[in-house]
Amino acid sequence: MMFVKWFAAAALGLVLGATPAFAGSALIAVAANFTAPAKEIGAAFAKKTGDTVEFSFGSTGKLYTQIAQGAPFDAFFAADDERPEKAEAEGYAVSGSHFTYAVGKLALWSAKPGVVDAQGAVLTRGDFAKISIASPAAAPYGAAAVETMTKLGVYETLKPKIVEGNNISQAHQFVATGAAELGFVALSQINLDPAGSRWVVPQALYAPIYQDAVLLKKGAANPAASAFLAYLKSPEALAVLAKYGYGVRN
Repeated sequence: MMFVKWFAAAALGLVLGATPAFAGSALIAVAANFTAPAKEIGAAFAKKTGDTVEFSFGSTGKLYTQIAQGAPFDAFFAADDERPEKAEAEGYAVSGSHFTYAVGKLALWSAKPGVVDAQGAVLTRGDFAKISIASPAAAPYGAAAVETMTKLGVYETLKPKIVEGNNISQAHQFVATGAAELGFVALSQINLDPAGSRWVVPQALYAPIYQDAVLLKKGAANPAASAFLAYLKSPEALAVLAKYGYGVRN
């Protein structure tokens, strides 16, 4: 009888020892401009590690509000560097965990060829009915669009023609569907699509869009969340960033 018990326990131990560790998962809040790269990087991360990541996309401002209200995100990929720092200061994130994962670039885009010229002079001419931007209050790319138009001296003239999207994805959608003839979008949204016409806005016209990531307190004990943040610095992830037109912070 003792032998039977010993044999059963030994067999169970062998089975447990042969069972691989369960794969982890993480839920990440991600700024809308980073939708396509996040999905591609997430798929590569899952293939390499076995861990999976799920994303919740939206404007940086609205995502931060959700975090402050207790949303169960493990990490936050913002479209600015202010809110990740604020998340640390207000106790929602792990102190000292934020870093710049990408530098965003602004572009003026039309779905139609010949509408946007290579110098952005269309803004001065103003021969269009609607121009879309993301909400400046919620989306850093929207704030950059306003800053650009202000520096060019056309903001007050164009203000009546502006239609605001809740986030940069909606601003892009307005142009793609023809609801606006042109609009300010993230370069990453159009970098792989040669259709239409565009002007990549010179960096001198808006403050650098440093996009920071941060580990949230809810993800502090989640190895998959920490591993995914680390993966953002890998050569594989950096290659995806470059493909979509993002820069890196020196």
